[in-house]
Amino acid sequence: MFVLNVIFNCKPGKREEFHKLIKAYGIDAASREEDGCYRYDFFMSAEDPDDLFLLEFWRDADAQKVHTTAPHFAKLGELKKDYVTGQEVRRYFTDEEA
Repeated sequence: MFVLNVIFNCKPGKREEFHKLIKAYGIDAASREEDGCYRYDFFMSAEDPDDLFLLEFWRDADAQKVHTTAPHFAKLGELKKDYVTGQEVRRYFTDEEA
């Protein structure tokens, strides 16, 4: 399994609006429907009021790579231009099956 931990560093006071737009455009729901996606969930940071955490579980790196070609992935990129100042990405591979 391929796991991604993404922390979006949102502009001050913009985290909730960014998250609402992700839901409104169905970016999260569409990602969950993709072949090979086992989990795609957003969480609010308890430590930083401007950080939004994304946890992704994929069958393998190839499934996640296909995800990056989807229209909803492109829409997330567009939203990030207005709401995100930076991001941290951690990638993990595990032998576990979903």
